[in-house]
Amino acid sequence: MSGSGRKPLRLRRRGRWVRWLVRLVLLIVMLWLIGFGWFLAKIAAERPIVPMPHAGGIVVLTGGADRVKAGLELLMAGAAPRLLISGAGTGTYLGDFTPRDGINATAKATRISLGHRAATTRGNAREAARWAMRHGITSLIVVTADYHMPRALIELHRQMPGIALLPEPVRPPALERLDDWRTLKLLAAEFTKYVLVRFRLGGFAAHHIEAHL
Repeated sequence: MSGSGRKPLRLRRRGRWVRWLVRLVLLIVMLWLIGFGWFLAKIAAERPIVPMPHAGGIVVLTGGADRVKAGLELLMAGAAPRLLISGAGTGTYLGDFTPRDGINATAKATRISLGHRAATTRGNAREAARWAMRHGITSLIVVTADYHMPRALIELHRQMPGIALLPEPVRPPALERLDDWRTLKLLAAEFTKYVLVRFRLGGFAAHHIEAHL
């Protein structure tokens, strides 16, 4: 009789744990959806600084369309005296970029550096920090995709807290259509990475959530 009494008690306790777990999952999902809405609004509001103040350097975080072109245009316009193309990849040369982007940067070749080591946003930040320190740079124009900018700024600030960062967001063509599920998937993955980096779990974000544009 005592055994039959304990069984319903165990079931009731298990039921309470299941209900609390379901509520927790629903709360996390709700908070994620609210945060994702905020993230989409933040991206939609991203605009380049006009006019762009003169800075000590420009860093382009490679990985999407038109980023290098935007960085080269800023350099040619005199926005900064130096440019770093971070995450260019091993075996990549300046000539691989300039003909494609229709910009003749030969005259500025000595002012352009290619970073070959970075494979993640955190790697970009470390690469940019070493380059900025080497050249005594105290202000930096950051060129990357608008959806990538929030996370990139966090990583860059952590690697070089004393350097002023000036965002130059680039709108990828794919983000012109938010009704495409692949675009929404990309943005959802990027927002999740942003949250993880914000809470200093960037190593997990970099290696376990993949999204490319």
